Amino acid sequence: MLPIGENGRSWEIKEGEGFILLPDGHHYGSAPCTTDTEIIWIHFQTFGSWQMGTDMNQCMGNQMELIEEHKRLAYLNHADVCSIFIPKHMKLSPKALEVLETFFEQEHEPQSLRNWKRQASFQLFLQHLDRDLASPSNETSIQLADRIELFIRQNYASDITNSVLQKNMNYHPNYLAKVMLKVYGMTPMTYLQYYRLEQSKRLLLQTPWSIARIADEVGFHHVSHYSTCFSKKEGLSPSDFRRKFAKAR
Repeated sequence: MLPIGENGRSWEIKEGEGFILLPDGHHYGSAPCTTDTEIIWIHFQTFGSWQMGTDMNQCMGNQMELIEEHKRLAYLNHADVCSIFIPKHMKLSPKALEVLETFFEQEHEPQSLRNWKRQASFQLFLQHLDRDLASPSNETSIQLADRIELFIRQNYASDITNSVLQKNMNYHPNYLAKVMLKVYGMTPMTYLQYYRLEQSKRLLLQTPWSIARIADEVGFHHVSHYSTCFSKKEGLSPSDFRRKFAKAR
């Protein structure tokens, strides 16, 4: 057992448990260990934005705010973003522990392979922590929301309506909207427009295509509607966005 303190609070970390220390916190041993204790430390850095929440409902409710903050800090580096949820103090599942074992087995790999494999193992470890936290009802919502999100990403240039989603997902549009709001912080139609605009930003910077062609490529029927949506979201017209940021690349 490891007694540990952070910013005036104390925890006891038992065998098979994990704990996340805040990067800007004050950390210390809150009491002596009474038995032989082995500790695994993994230092990692986040690129972008993160928040602490009191529960899953608060975390899910704050996702849009978090995504916008991430885009402000990591502008254009990660146009397609999503959230993962990791508890501060957790019991590690057998699958998570198994991945952790492979992480340290890679110490014997050549350096050219070790860093890549460790990165992949660490991401898988975080994925297990993320999914282990979800309750059965949240897990069901996450799975359905992921199906909706994947369908939109694969078909965003096509005509996607609530009726199309209902036919493909076999759920009422109101329920699909409720699930997407819970998991992604926006309805399917809002996410569709968000994703189309993000893809258009990539085309504005990576191609010489006209604004009208880009609007059509990402699923907008009218270039005026595309320009209005883009300007409202970015504070710049598509042409001004291209002039401003294409020079910085």
